[in-house]
Amino acid sequence: MITGTTTLIAHLGYPTFTFKAPMILNPWFEKQDIDAVVVPMGVEADAYPEFFRSLFRLRNIRGALVTMPHKVTTLGLVDELSPAAAVAGAVNAVVPREDGTLLGDQFDGAGFVRGIQRKGFQPGGARALVVGNGGVGSAIAASLAAAGVADLGLYDPDARASEALATRLAGHFPGLRISTGGNDPEGYQLVVNATPLGMADGDPLPVDVGRIAPETFVGEVVMRQRITPFLRAALDRGCSVQVGTDMLFEMIPAYLEAFGFGTATPEELRAVARIPGAPAR
Repeated sequence: MITGTTTLIAHLGYPTFTFKAPMILNPWFEKQDIDAVVVPMGVEADAYPEFFRSLFRLRNIRGALVTMPHKVTTLGLVDELSPAAAVAGAVNAVVPREDGTLLGDQFDGAGFVRGIQRKGFQPGGARALVVGNGGVGSAIAASLAAAGVADLGLYDPDARASEALATRLAGHFPGLRISTGGNDPEGYQLVVNATPLGMADGDPLPVDVGRIAPETFVGEVVMRQRITPFLRAALDRGCSVQVGTDMLFEMIPAYLEAFGFGTATPEELRAVARIPGAPAR
């Protein structure tokens, strides 16, 4: 029930039909009797900067979730960036502070890392390969670096994306060993697919799965299906895996904490989520 006392969280992007966070956060608020609501706001790119500035003049707004195509544009619209957002080169959360300034943060990577840690994989000292160095891959790389990986391999079909990410990482994590240009997974303890490969039937696999060791942990960001062809191939090799939706359910608690609504476990969020066709686990 929305009333005159309801606190707003904007969900900014276009188109909005793919948005999943409102179907997780709003049922959670209802269950917890929290007078807040996530509102999808479909804003096209040309209108976004002006709309963004007006949005944060509202007195009942607690923050914003930011998705495509606005994650990069938002970098230049906030007053300060978290290290994760600066390295990722993208913002997916905006938090107004008491002095009126806006903090741009990034939780894609935090959600991924929280998930693998809860499954028993500890990144500290590990060798990790991140395939796909766009917004999501960059955020995951930043969070893996913050979690203490020793070596980070970066690969993207656009070599410039990998080199730019490597430069940003080196500026924040000078002790991190970084390599670019190769997607051979041999020798890595963690392999991450942060590309769209797997969203369409017949997509090639992001790496040669035959060169992944059975002890390797494999992570996915594609949410179109729970077990993508890449994850199926990894499971057949004997690998432990993390599915794409796990990152989402691990990310939501970070949003709750940033916006001052406490926290929740992924299991609690899954229990109330109203995502059509989504499996419980």
